[in-house]
Amino acid sequence: GDKILGIDLAAGGHLTHGSPVNFSGLTYKFAHYGVDPKTEIIDFDEVEKIALRFKPKLIITSTTSYSRVLDFRKFSAIAKRAKAYLMADVAHIAGLVIAAEHPHPFPWCDIVTTTTHKTLRGPRGGLILCKIRDRINPKDKLNLAQKIDKAVFPGLQGGPLDHVIAAKAICFLEASQPSFKKYQHQIILNARAMAEEFMKQGIRVVSGGTDNHLMVLDISRFNLDSRYIQDELDKLGIYVNRNAIPNDPRPPYNPSGIRVGSPAITSRGLKEKEAKFVANLVAQLIKNPDNQKIKSEIKREVKKLVKKFPIYEDFRW
Repeated sequence: GDKILGIDLAAGGHLTHGSPVNFSGLTYKFAHYGVDPKTEIIDFDEVEKIALRFKPKLIITSTTSYSRVLDFRKFSAIAKRAKAYLMADVAHIAGLVIAAEHPHPFPWCDIVTTTTHKTLRGPRGGLILCKIRDRINPKDKLNLAQKIDKAVFPGLQGGPLDHVIAAKAICFLEASQPSFKKYQHQIILNARAMAEEFMKQGIRVVSGGTDNHLMVLDISRFNLDSRYIQDELDKLGIYVNRNAIPNDPRPPYNPSGIRVGSPAITSRGLKEKEAKFVANLVAQLIKNPDNQKIKSEIKREVKKLVKKFPIYEDFRW
């Protein structure tokens, strides 16, 4: 029943940060901050007002569909004024953080969590990182790291998966290489190229662009079913997902947006030129959702791309 402050789902947050259908929202008392309705960027004045009024024990900063840089320094200042712990969920941007393509959550955050299988490009799994010193309760018998360790085991789980631990080790080794930094930089270049192409095609990108690996397209003016666009692109070999936009008037199961990311195509070796081309293919479907001729052409172009940029160059069927 402790109080937690997190980012609203429609503003770019995650189900695990207080959604009423998720264990987090069912277990804890959540309040949410959002984005400025005009800029669609996090409104820190609002964050501070809510934090001081709500008095949470924990403030979460995160991104699932938020395409701008997270200002950990500003969140830290608010958390200190509110006497709350600050946790950053960097699951989506961990690879960018490691490669210095996004600001680092430490030393500003008390706790940092991440998956290992998104931009970090490793196996399915996770990490919990934290400071040793408990800033909020420094006189407690256990320090912050000991409290978290105890909460994980025996509190929540046991039975380590050794094969996943080994895979994580390989993942971290790869992440320490110069090639990984180049990969992360290209992810951002490709994402920005895609955002530019979408806007050129008359499709609004939430917040006007992207600073990371993803963007959310506002397709509301096309009066389309986002589920339909998602599923049709799937059939054509392009994977996106329907996603809410800030202050979305439509329900979560059929929102007004489409989320697009660049890591997968970057892993294949696509650069800005090809990223723009992929964005153009997506735009053509959005603007011509029922045109079978255009759908067939998109599918042909996708097949050409995957043949030109195979996942494994030396792999033969």
